[in-house]
Amino acid sequence: METSGVHCYYCLRNENLFAQTQSQVRNIGRLTPQWQFTEAMNSKFKGKMHKRQVRNVTTDSLTSDLTEEKINQLCGLLGNVELTLLYKASVHGYDASAFHQRCDCQGPTLLVAYNSPGYIFGGYTSVDYAQSGQHITDPDIFIFSFQGKIPVCIKINSGHNARLDDAGAPNFGQQLYFCCNNQPVLLNQGGSAFTVDTATMYGNDAQLTECEVYKVEQSSQISVEEKPWRNVLWTAERRDKLMESIRNYKPLLTSVSRIRILMIGPVGAGKSSFFNSINSVFMGRITSKAMSGSAGTSLTTQFRTYPVNDGREGMPLPFVLCDTMGLEEQSGAGLDIDDISIILKGHVPDRYKFNPTTPFQPDEQKASRPASLQEKIHCVVYVIDATKISLMSSKLEEKLTAIRKKVNTLGIAQIVLMTKVDEACPLVEEDLQSLYVSSYIKTKVQEVSSRLGVPVSCVLPVKNYSQELELELNCDVLLLTAIQQMLNFADDYLDDVGPVEDKPK
Repeated sequence: METSGVHCYYCLRNENLFAQTQSQVRNIGRLTPQWQFTEAMNSKFKGKMHKRQVRNVTTDSLTSDLTEEKINQLCGLLGNVELTLLYKASVHGYDASAFHQRCDCQGPTLLVAYNSPGYIFGGYTSVDYAQSGQHITDPDIFIFSFQGKIPVCIKINSGHNARLDDAGAPNFGQQLYFCCNNQPVLLNQGGSAFTVDTATMYGNDAQLTECEVYKVEQSSQISVEEKPWRNVLWTAERRDKLMESIRNYKPLLTSVSRIRILMIGPVGAGKSSFFNSINSVFMGRITSKAMSGSAGTSLTTQFRTYPVNDGREGMPLPFVLCDTMGLEEQSGAGLDIDDISIILKGHVPDRYKFNPTTPFQPDEQKASRPASLQEKIHCVVYVIDATKISLMSSKLEEKLTAIRKKVNTLGIAQIVLMTKVDEACPLVEEDLQSLYVSSYIKTKVQEVSSRLGVPVSCVLPVKNYSQELELELNCDVLLLTAIQQMLNFADDYLDDVGPVEDKPK
């Protein structure tokens, strides 16, 4: 007998799995014109794009209770993966031993449960089951429930173990136990590993009608567009032209000598890394002036204004990048939303140290006079990690929405910088020139646009310098294109707010 596996080819990439590109795509498109690259990719993978199929892989004939729509939506959380149905409680029994017999040592797994009122919920763990008796640490673990058409995920709270890896029922945070005591029930032990609203998650009905466990594997399928969805010239001439244009740029109003660009985004999204990357391009070598990294809390604790010079002893360029603390979900942590409006209005001095529990109190004398247009922010850039878009919590999304409303009231230009595109898509990881033929990156751009309420044209994918020791042409082109767009948008803002007589003749 054989088992049917449910496979999602090229849904959205697992925000927590790091994909390795298949050897068959290696070097395709490198140093070739864009159209030739696209033709090569389409020929290589013709017939493999956007397919879903059921194939037989083991010993029992299993049918998933998930509809294709639900599969697609769950792939929105898990990404570019294949799901193989390992265990179905109604077939194999609700016994913990049956679960472990089929699910141990299978790598990352997704558990999906169902109850009579129609709720679909469960959880994902990236660490395989092994009955080790150990408390497991898994920063990638999450629980989810379908709320309307969208599966909403809840990440584990900081400082908690992901689960106990014993011979018992699968558990999440030793808080939620599925098929507890070998019965079709969900046991909620309470606790604080996950912040759960049981009424929303499963309607407070703990009686299960089904429980399924899927093996989660990275998909080998590659999806490319018929033609680039944005046109970019990946040439040294284009890079040099962008650098010259930025050097020679002059703000639309003579009262503004340099454009002030405010970077806002979650912890670890790459705000400081973006400054370091831009600085590297104009310095001609990799630099690390701004503190950056991957800590769980913001490494930036001050409001910093970073000018960029044209080379080691060159003149300052006509823009300043302003860095802030990272946004965090919890109240009393990260950048305070009330501080942002004061930053936008130009009242926060360079190197001011943020206090998340106390909003900034401007000097009374300075606050009594409006800041000059030169001191204000002229363009706001939201920095979003491409590998974590689908896992963005509702609380963080609410914070970004509140910030957007503040910025909108001031009429300031806004752009979204989508970082880590190479980590998000194996095709792009292999060759950055494939960025604008990647269907996955296109989907991510559209998702960011929808979540943040900005036009697709305002979402700019980039790759920051992180582990490189040398500059790279394709990376430079994307970074410089982003700066050029920020300056263009800032000019639109100045054109809107500046007095007509202040415009250069």
